[in-house]
Amino acid sequence: MSESSTTNKALDSLLDRWSHGDRGALDQLLTLLYGDIHAIAVRQLSSERCSSLRPTALVHEAYLRLSALREIRWQDRAHFLAMAARVSRQALIDEARKRLAQKRNGGDQITLSDTNLGEPAQVHDVLDVDDLLCELERFDALAAKIVELRVFGGLSIEEVAESVSVSIATVNRRWAAGKAWLTRELSR
Repeated sequence: MSESSTTNKALDSLLDRWSHGDRGALDQLLTLLYGDIHAIAVRQLSSERCSSLRPTALVHEAYLRLSALREIRWQDRAHFLAMAARVSRQALIDEARKRLAQKRNGGDQITLSDTNLGEPAQVHDVLDVDDLLCELERFDALAAKIVELRVFGGLSIEEVAESVSVSIATVNRRWAAGKAWLTRELSR
């Protein structure tokens, strides 16, 4: 048996144990996937301005949020990493809201660059991007999920395809459409 299939079986076993209430399995999962989750945090924070969070702090925040989740039937590594990207996004949104409240009193605003959107010269408020993703989700949930995983999670096309269980071609098409829509809306 190859090392990757052994690792996948171990991950599947840990995800199943965690789904059935074994809280220690989350600690083991985090140990096995720390590098992947840290890479997500680095990608998310590399496109931010004025964030007080550092990748390790964002990983810890994601861990706390993941550990608070109940009754999830984890499917696989991709599902876990997609959820890690989602809770990390929420942590960034919460920090942005906190900063926005402080901004009224002279604080800095958190912004998100268009690095993953192909427009590095543009900088956008993370709350605006979040609002637009919620709007996109109302009429194209798959495109919104793909954009979220690419922009906030920094996942590759292949990782997104695995996470949402669609073909790479479908991800490419929906990514292009979602990215174009988001870019257009951000330019307004």
